Amino acid sequence: MSFSEMGLRWVVVVAAVVGLVVGGGYGFPQEDLVVKLPGQPAVKFRQYAGYVDVDVKNGRSLFYYFVEAEKDPDHKPLTLWLNGGPGCSSVGGGAFTELGPFYPRGDGRGLRINSKSWNKASNLLFVESPAGVGWSYSNTSLDYTCGDASTARDMHIFMMEWYKKFPTFKTRDLFLTGESYAGHYIPQLAMALLDHNKHSTDLKFNIKGVAIGNPLLRLDRDAPATYEFFWSHGMISDETGLAIMNECDFEDYTFPSPHNVSESCNDAISEANQIVGSYINNYDVILDICYPSIVEQELRLKKMATKISIGVDVCMTYERRFYFNLPEVQKALHANRTNLPYSWSMCTGNLNYNERDGNIDMLPVLKRIIKHHIPVWIFSGDQDSVVPLIGSRTLVRELAHNLNFKITVPYAAWFHKGQVGGWATEYGNLITFVTVRGAAHMVPYAQPSRALHLFSSFVRGRRLPNTTRLSIDE
Repeated sequence: MSFSEMGLRWVVVVAAVVGLVVGGGYGFPQEDLVVKLPGQPAVKFRQYAGYVDVDVKNGRSLFYYFVEAEKDPDHKPLTLWLNGGPGCSSVGGGAFTELGPFYPRGDGRGLRINSKSWNKASNLLFVESPAGVGWSYSNTSLDYTCGDASTARDMHIFMMEWYKKFPTFKTRDLFLTGESYAGHYIPQLAMALLDHNKHSTDLKFNIKGVAIGNPLLRLDRDAPATYEFFWSHGMISDETGLAIMNECDFEDYTFPSPHNVSESCNDAISEANQIVGSYINNYDVILDICYPSIVEQELRLKKMATKISIGVDVCMTYERRFYFNLPEVQKALHANRTNLPYSWSMCTGNLNYNERDGNIDMLPVLKRIIKHHIPVWIFSGDQDSVVPLIGSRTLVRELAHNLNFKITVPYAAWFHKGQVGGWATEYGNLITFVTVRGAAHMVPYAQPSRALHLFSSFVRGRRLPNTTRLSIDE
């Protein structure tokens, strides 16, 4: 080989490597690279979005959005986040309302930086699951009849296929996180991946932790907790609270609506709901509400529609829906490739989700996960009446008792920036229960700074500080 031929071959090799690093990112799929979203501020980290086929025969595909860590992404873990519902979008919820790098602007036509994004501590992966949620879809109508088991199977396949697109993450630490009905999604997915590890001679999922916010874990405890919360916060009277506690047998309470409760119980619950009224956000009882008719009018007129309550944009959900339905946004995200006959929405009405699955007791599943020595964190925004901390705290204690775990960190305040961030306790060095003070059902939305502190501690394997003198590098 001549010197000139060697030089030419070297140039070709270098060009190929540069193409991978700049365009596709270490072999990442260049076709999924999001160059820039409309109205997006400049950032240095990469974003990817697109589809992963989970059933080629039926034409079933799940949409994902992936964001690299802000700094040093090659040495940070991967965190999967799932929203609940069942039937709500993790891209719309987690990625663009809670813990992702951007929020929608008040005019619904651009984005602003989330300075407390969780990609400061980890690479982040959001998936719209199951098919029928957001831009995820199936060409087979029967696929929209689904449940917990099929959702876990599809997410297992998704993770295997996603690793083919992003092979450098195969050996990276993996954290599984989510909120609300992800109290079902995340533990069931964790078990599917652990079962995979048991039988696989090739790919092993390197699960390092599970964290779920305000999770539905067991209905017979989570359901009465709502009315205990109403009573304890002065939202219903003594008489109504006592009527519910005396007349309702929550052991027979079924999801999603209590068809089998007594008439007197049903009357008491109806009265409670009427007293609380529709001018309160049940997911965050201290937050003001957004009036959608006013916001939609302002969005059409290109005015700033943001309404602020305690530092939170209470109209973000409407601005987000407006933004995601802009054709240029969908094009930039490589979304809606089949031109779905409906617009994007946060929570879908397209699914026929198995109602009985909501009644599954998730404590035995969490118990199996913990027996694999995987830490489990349950965190609760203390202003959520939908899945309140009152129920979650009791269930975590029951879980610890079933495992014969002793208290390793007594229940006490934890601190962030010199203030109480919430309260926390730990059992057996593997189960942590945390409240986040002033937070909602969507903890990172209402308390982004405290939520980032909690998440950073979780992925770094650190306990939350129990003194104002300790802090965490965020």
